[in-house]
Amino acid sequence: MTQQKKHRTVRSFIRRGGRLTPGQQRAIDQLWSKYAINNADSLLELDTLFNRKAPKVIEIGFGNGASLAEMARNQPEHDFLGIEVHRPGVGQLLNLIEQFQLTNIRVACTDALELLEHRIADNSLERLHIYFPDPWHKKRHHKRRIVQPDFVALLSKKIKSGGHLHMATDWEHYAEQMLADVSQNSDFQNCAEQDYIPRPDYRPLTKFEQRGHRLGHGIWDLLYKRQ
Repeated sequence: MTQQKKHRTVRSFIRRGGRLTPGQQRAIDQLWSKYAINNADSLLELDTLFNRKAPKVIEIGFGNGASLAEMARNQPEHDFLGIEVHRPGVGQLLNLIEQFQLTNIRVACTDALELLEHRIADNSLERLHIYFPDPWHKKRHHKRRIVQPDFVALLSKKIKSGGHLHMATDWEHYAEQMLADVSQNSDFQNCAEQDYIPRPDYRPLTKFEQRGHRLGHGIWDLLYKRQ
């Protein structure tokens, strides 16, 4: 009898532990139960999670959380769910949530693909953000990039009609791939007149971008509307 080979999922990230500062560890210990989501198989009731009905926004890979916290402060009428696999960033965002007393952010430390597939209802998101994902710039690693046709198809189920998918990258080749992969999905319409858009006001300008601008690096924002 031939043993069936188990399919291996290609991940878009490497789960690095990273060293937590005392403040980040304290935030995880003390604030996790208040703002974070535990792993489970059940569907998330987003209105129940935030104790209100409001437009829901997911950000995948929020890094140190500064940009996401600023968006939540500037858009109190929206609810934000941030997904990040690296615990230091999670601890940093928890500190920011508590510092600014933000009631419209929740945090998940898990694989974004698994959470979207199994825990987010279809047609439930107003916006989904993917800002500066790992570009996996070596050609042999391009298969690890999170934005791929199958992933775009999943997002088309989760974003409601009239909602938006917003991506940004500082790697031109990745921007071109994003443009091709999303544009070929008929559920999405490009909001740009010529492929890319200027950075919208709601996306904060990060220190990373400011440094990139000084060095002459390009930034590409892509915005698509769900049909």
